[in-house]
Amino acid sequence: MRLQNTIKDEIFISGLGLHTGRTINMRLMPAPSDTGVVFIRTDKGNVRIKASVSSVSDTTFATTLSAEGVRIGTVEHLMAALSGLNVDNVYVEIDGPEVPIIDGSSSHFVSRIMEAGVDKQAKAVSYLRILAPVVVMDGNSQIAVIPYEGTRITYRLFYTHPAFGEQKMGIDITTMSFIDELAPARTFGFLRDVEMLKSRGLARGGSLDNAIVLNDREVINDNKMRFKDEFVRHKILDAVGDISLIGLPIHGHILANKSGHTLHIKLLKKILLLRDTWEIVTPETVPVSTSSELAAQV
Repeated sequence: MRLQNTIKDEIFISGLGLHTGRTINMRLMPAPSDTGVVFIRTDKGNVRIKASVSSVSDTTFATTLSAEGVRIGTVEHLMAALSGLNVDNVYVEIDGPEVPIIDGSSSHFVSRIMEAGVDKQAKAVSYLRILAPVVVMDGNSQIAVIPYEGTRITYRLFYTHPAFGEQKMGIDITTMSFIDELAPARTFGFLRDVEMLKSRGLARGGSLDNAIVLNDREVINDNKMRFKDEFVRHKILDAVGDISLIGLPIHGHILANKSGHTLHIKLLKKILLLRDTWEIVTPETVPVSTSSELAAQV
């Protein structure tokens, strides 16, 4: 068991939104125990949007949360950084509809959180322990979670592309493994898709500075790959961010094949519906079979 954490000092981050191309200002602030992560749209009357699976409104190209008709998109890289560093409670004031993309990874968020420091709080963290397999399938894509002591993600990615075919990685998710092995991995996409998105008024802030871009033959970025298997590492990073929306750390092994944001969220919803497949282990180490707060997310 560990204690809940927030950040010690406020963190200000400014950067371009991937889809709007707007400069967006974001301020992370300490929050009390049991708050979770709460986004506050300062440009929309301070509407609060809980970082929760129940708030997910869209998973097309990114994970978007909504409340009272107000949206906050591309939350997964920030959520991954908070989860990877065990930051449980934080307010995120933001003056636009999406989290800044920065360089397309979680590295900047991680470095800023580490600079600010993590502050232990008085209450301990409960966690959700997987007791039986849960599987979601969608065509050639699958995702599952099985019992495991700790948190592990195994991900298989496959594209019929000259630059890479199959990439597979399995990793236990710890603070150090996240910082060293996952946080620097950048988002990626294909040039043909970028052009399509821009024609639809999206990806206005996208560039070679914040994504790995591939044409039909190769990576067109001048800078080198940060890992030879950077693509699958970024997919795991996305999964860390999305899975954190269940609201508690999951003790289980997530296995994903050609998955993405949509299947991540479908898995969370199915887990919450199948209440005999999990238990919540409280700070007193007494397992309970259900939780009103989690049940409310279904």
